[in-house]
Amino acid sequence: MGRKVNPIGFRLGISSEWESKWFAERNYTELLHEDIRIRRLVNHELSRAGISRVELERSANRVDVTLNTSKPGIVIGKQGANVERIRQMLEREVGKKVHLKIEEIKVPEIDARLVAESIAEQLGRRVSYRRAMKHAVQQAMRRNAKGVKIRLSGRLGGAEMSRTQTEMDGRVPLHTLRADIDFAVVHAHTTYGRIGVKVWVYKGDKISTKRRVALNTIGAEPASISAD
Repeated sequence: MGRKVNPIGFRLGISSEWESKWFAERNYTELLHEDIRIRRLVNHELSRAGISRVELERSANRVDVTLNTSKPGIVIGKQGANVERIRQMLEREVGKKVHLKIEEIKVPEIDARLVAESIAEQLGRRVSYRRAMKHAVQQAMRRNAKGVKIRLSGRLGGAEMSRTQTEMDGRVPLHTLRADIDFAVVHAHTTYGRIGVKVWVYKGDKISTKRRVALNTIGAEPASISAD
């Protein structure tokens, strides 16, 4: 199973969280399409800002949008002008009050989305795909990733037939549910066609709060009983 499904979807509620947090019964489709429009607008307007995740949370007539970015300065702009412009655009798009929050990604070298986008951008500039993959893997391992796997598919190097190339270091346990694995797919648009870039980054194991409490309980020493 671990090799056939999206590693993030496979671990939802165990070691990864939902990117959209809301519940709807009747207008589910409408809200889902609203989420898609918000993400599309953010990625279009802030394509150079290193946006990794767009997290959404809803209350009655308000949408909380959290942008995870490696370049918060670009998102905010001079004296917050850019972030205010984005907020107004989102409010016009969805017709609700939007609250924007920006969170900085401290280590972009081990964020799967940013690694994949970096490789795709290099391929667009005709950098050697082998060099781009090797450099990304080395950078991630240097920044304490437990394992990295990168896979490129398409007409690599302008070859006549498409093929697949994989670069890997460390371990990436796809079947282990407690493993914190970040995953991303990005398309590189080159002069000789589209190349798919897939990145898996293993950051270590996550233990749920319930399991941690259980382990602490099991590991605790039994209380001494005094005989009267």
